[in-house]
Amino acid sequence: MMGDILIWKEKLKKGNRSASLAFFLAKILDINEYVYIECTFKILFLHYLKIKSPFTNRISFFFHFYPKNKKMPSSSSEQAYVPLRQRAEWADVRPVPQDEGPHPVVPIAYTEEFRDVMDYFRAVYVARELSPRALRLTTEALLRNPGNYTIWHFRRLVFDALDSDLVEETLFVDNLAKANSKNYQIWHHKRWLAEKLGPEAANDDHDFTRFILCHDAKNYHAWSHRQWVLQKLGGWDKELDFCHQLLEEDIFNNSAWNQRFFVITRSPLLGGLSAMWDSEVDYTIKAILQNPNNESPWRYLQGLYKGNPDSLITDERIPQLLLNSLKENSYCVFAWNFLLDVLCKGLRPNKEIEEAVKGFTELDDAGSSDQDLPTRICSALERMDPIRVNYWAWRKSNLTL
Repeated sequence: MMGDILIWKEKLKKGNRSASLAFFLAKILDINEYVYIECTFKILFLHYLKIKSPFTNRISFFFHFYPKNKKMPSSSSEQAYVPLRQRAEWADVRPVPQDEGPHPVVPIAYTEEFRDVMDYFRAVYVARELSPRALRLTTEALLRNPGNYTIWHFRRLVFDALDSDLVEETLFVDNLAKANSKNYQIWHHKRWLAEKLGPEAANDDHDFTRFILCHDAKNYHAWSHRQWVLQKLGGWDKELDFCHQLLEEDIFNNSAWNQRFFVITRSPLLGGLSAMWDSEVDYTIKAILQNPNNESPWRYLQGLYKGNPDSLITDERIPQLLLNSLKENSYCVFAWNFLLDVLCKGLRPNKEIEEAVKGFTELDDAGSSDQDLPTRICSALERMDPIRVNYWAWRKSNLTL
């Protein structure tokens, strides 16, 4: 094993790509379905080199990146459940059953195990018992229902009272979040933990959201948490590169486009949109020309000009982009829509654009020859985009306003 690791270290020094590292690590860890390892190899490497941040260790490595479809060895789920009433630790507690009234209309068929845990939880909750055993009981309850916000709230009260280990709590929550990545209560608890841990926790939280996004690229909770961490704890220095990497992998990833706009407009390191504007326009135009039928960069381009609409009319790159896009695909709805928008905002079309519009609309038999360009475009869009035919008809009826 150590020999394999040494070989792997040498491979990394020689600049091998992450895919080969993923294959190698999957082999030495004997995990064939280690599908997330490629996007987290850097963190794995730090663990093998024993370069550990204050909030990561070998336990977090195992919990954090072990695929959720693998069974955890010696997990509590593999052990027979012992009812709390049979445990000496809880002999002094009288459970509080759920009160559903004398005649419940549709009683929920709880399992005996779930009912047992919740009855004892209600007992400690009513008594406001902020003890280590109460903390352990909330763990058992959350493993059975991670969406119960009352349990999470009480758990935070216990943590504050006991001054418990927040690092262990991070490991527990991260492991729970892997299997429940769209659970509001878990992400709220992660935010609470991050606030307590402070800026030193930023890198670990970014690594975790990156891990979630590798599995679910449009997970709203992960994106929201990532943006919150950036604003409160930092980590801006690598975020634009992260967005670029995601777009390199999937240029249609609208969540990555949204995050990129968030970064260039909010990062304290980049100077704001005014400093990034010119290079971002070039970046977006390049992305559009790769695939004009990708709506995301068209929307992104509109956002770049939102604060300065005059530049949209005077920027010589825009007419050229539109011509190139329509040459690539004369039925590109997004290109025609963008052209319509800029014409309505005051763009004076050059001869090439006029000829392109007239030539296409005559070919498409949309509109009469005496119609102006915006009207011709709306008529063409009614044919090209029948799902939104009523919208284009409305646009056409409002062109004179």
